[in-house]
This record gives sequence, C-alpha cells and structure tokens, in this order.
Amino acid sequence: MANPFSINHGHHHDGPKLTVLKEPTGREIKLKYKLGRELGRGEFGVTYLCTDIETGEVFACKSILKKKLRTKVDIDDVKREVEIMKHMPDHPNIVTLKETYEDDKAVHLVMELCEGGELFDRIVARGHYTERAAASVIKTIMEVVQMCHKHGVMHRDLKPENFLFANKKENASLKAIDFGLSVFFKQGERFNEIVGSPYYMAPEVLRRNYGPEIDIWSAGVILYILLCGVPPFWAETEHGVAKAILRSVINFRRDPCPKVSGNAKDLIKKMLHPDPRRRLTAQQVLDHPWILNGKNAPNVCLGETVRARLQQFSVMNKLKKRALSVIAEHLSVEEASGIKERFQVMDTSNRGKITFDELRIGLKKLGIVIPQDEVQILMDAGDIDRDGYLDVNEFVAISVHIRKMGNDEHLKRAFTFFDKDNSGYIEIEELREALANELDTSEEVVESIIQDVDTNKDGRISYEEFVTMMKTGTDWRKASRQYSRARFNNLSHKLMQDGSLLSNGDAK
Repeated sequence: MANPFSINHGHHHDGPKLTVLKEPTGREIKLKYKLGRELGRGEFGVTYLCTDIETGEVFACKSILKKKLRTKVDIDDVKREVEIMKHMPDHPNIVTLKETYEDDKAVHLVMELCEGGELFDRIVARGHYTERAAASVIKTIMEVVQMCHKHGVMHRDLKPENFLFANKKENASLKAIDFGLSVFFKQGERFNEIVGSPYYMAPEVLRRNYGPEIDIWSAGVILYILLCGVPPFWAETEHGVAKAILRSVINFRRDPCPKVSGNAKDLIKKMLHPDPRRRLTAQQVLDHPWILNGKNAPNVCLGETVRARLQQFSVMNKLKKRALSVIAEHLSVEEASGIKERFQVMDTSNRGKITFDELRIGLKKLGIVIPQDEVQILMDAGDIDRDGYLDVNEFVAISVHIRKMGNDEHLKRAFTFFDKDNSGYIEIEELREALANELDTSEEVVESIIQDVDTNKDGRISYEEFVTMMKTGTDWRKASRQYSRARFNNLSHKLMQDGSLLSNGDAK
C-alpha cells in the first residue's frame, strides 16, 4: 500500500550542475540517513524526520531544492545560513547543525531535532502567555540575540515561527532554528537590504539604514504578541503595516494590554524605541527588572480575547479550505479512486464518514504511524463543516492538501466554482456567498481574506492571486523570504512617495 502522503516530484534537467556548499560532509545523504515523514515546509524546501541508519538517532533534515534557488541571492542565503550555523558556538538555545550533504537536486542540512512544535503554536494553544511564561521566553530569545551579536551575526528574522521547543514538556527549552536571513556584520557597519517579515521589521530597516539593533526591535514585537496576542503595528495592507511601524506608536489600551504590568510595558517601550541608538542592547534587556524578576512576574491569565485573536490567525484561511474541498469534489476518477479506497478501508461502519478513532486505526492499518495529537490536527483541519466526522470529500481534501496536488487544472476548476459570474475575478459578494454556510463567517473574515489574498489591492481576487494563496501560507506568519526583495523595494518606494520615510525617528 503506497503512503498516501508521499510526494512525487517530477524530474527536471537543468543545464550545468549548480553547486552551493563549499565543503559538504558528503554527497549521498541516503547512505547514512533514512529520511522519514515531513515535519514542515518553507519556501525553498521541506524538513523531514531523519534517522541515522547505524545508531537509530533521530534528527531533522532540511532539504532545500536547488530548482527553487532561482537567483544568486537565494544561493548566497543558503551558503551563508550554513556558514553562520557552523560559526556559532554550541548554545543550548540554538539548534546545532550536524552535517551537510549536497547532491544534484538538493542541499540537505542535518540538524538537531526539536519535537515540541513552534513557539507560535504554543501561544495559540494557550491563547496567551502569563507574564511569567513570557519573561522566560523573552529571556531565552535575548540570550540567543546576545550570542549572535557577540559573534558578529545579525539574525534579521526573529519571529515566533523561528523558535521551536526541544520537546513537548512544559519546561522544554526553546531553540532558534532558522538563520536563513542572518548576516555577518562588523562594528559600525550599516545595511540597506530590506529583509524579514513585515510585522517584525524595525523602522530603520524600512529606511534602509540599519545595524544589529533591529534584532532587539523584533524581539520587542514578539514580547508584545506574547502578552497581547496581536502584533503591535497592525494594518490591513503591507503598506499600512509599514506606516504604523514608522509611526512607532504602541497601543497599550486594547484589551488585554491594560492587564499587563507596568514593568512589562516599560520593557516593551524600550525595546521598541524608534531610535536604534536609544534602544536597549541585548545585555540591557537581560538586566531589565521585568526579566530579572521574571519568576515573580504576575501569573494572571490574560483572557479570552487574546486566544480568540490568535485562533483567528492560526486557522488556514477559510477560502483556502473551501477551495481544497471543491478540488476534492472535482478530482478525476483515477486521481480520487486511490484516496477514496483508503477512505473505504477506514470507514469500517460504512457510514460514508469516519470518526477520529477510525482515522487513527485506519492510518495505522495503512502503515502510516503518526502521533495521536497529529491525528487530531488532521481531523481538525479536515473537518470543514465541524460535525466531528470526516466525510469522503473532506478526507480527499486533506489528502490533496498534504500531497499538494496543486496542478493548474484543479485550481482553475476551483476558481471557476467561486467566480460565479465568470468575470475572471472572485468579488466580495461571491466570496461571501461561498462562505455563507460557514458558521462563523463574519464580515471581518471576508474582509481579511480579501486583504490577505488580494495583493494588488483592487478589492477582488484574480486567478493569479488565488493560485498564490493556494500555493503558499497566507497569514501574518508568512515565510519571510516569500516576501521577495522586489516587493519590499516597491514598498520602500511607496513610502518615499507618500512622505512616510521623511519623519525623523527621534520626533516622538
């Protein structure tokens, strides 16, 4: 029985072979390691579970496909990521790079495995952090930043997705996992390339003149999110976010911020100081009373609003879920039959829908062993109508999602399904209608989907925008490199035109 979640990549033949790494450990990763299930995917590659064939030790292997490295900049990023990881000394909160392999198709980085999930997902699961827990998270992040700066490395992409817990335990250590946008810097050196993720970006990055202080700013944004559940500088468009960052006005009035202690607010203000020269250094953050007395920080629960907000962020956008089920309904007989057969194997009661236990037992029968909480994640993600069962279309939809069967034929068909008047666009009305049967589709959800997917901001979704949405994650945790440098350049020009960049950082 084939694994329904395996991914079959077509072969491609480029011209001359590209080599990326100077001295990889080896060429054939398969000789030493067995690659297992997928753990996560980014813009350039996929991270797999990876087992040392001889010792049985488990690691994570980040495989970066060469065909995705389209420009010299992309290739340099990968080279530098490896150099920086090798350069950093061992540190309990930085993932260690064990070995590197490079074959014709991909670069493989074998790294320490962290099985506790993203910091972001823990925030979502809890709904917020108590100040005590947030203090310990920020302390760890700042120790990593301090270590980087001490060794002449600027991280440039600090965000909750780039930190994983070592294991599932409550007291698991937190580890920085991604140095893909990091650079070496010398004292006093200035940088002008706009990189990172919009929400975490310091004002001087947008002004294209910055140094290592930007890492403190990003950590300050993470602290605000930990305590308030939303980014401090928030708007519906990238341009709006950028303007909010340049204004640097922090709102502590929105719920639950009033519950946040004065000490925590003081630290946030000092980490988010618009003038980098007056921003705290990593050492100063670690010496701040809120961090030093972290153990005594208030352990108050910050309330439901935060949880709701984060939940709203963490769900895949509804249009995308709906589109997957439309694709599932339209798969050709051949494509669907294998998946449907697997469904039949699981549907022991022949109801045409399966329960959590049937899914779990069925996956086991098919030789797919995944931990219980991941079965739950599959179930939750697949159960679009929230009736506690997976029906055959929902099962097919989730299989399609996992196998990324995003061929254009399917996408075209799904798009046509939403574009009722065949105008070539999905208009707000059509989107509202398509989501009408969802229990909680508010005007806001419809608005936010349009805002999220509609990149050229004409108030409707074109086929190209729809395809981009289906092929990438759409929420404010967008993979940073996905924000291509070209888009940032464009943003930077817009900000110059509307005068946002002229305001002086010191004018407060």
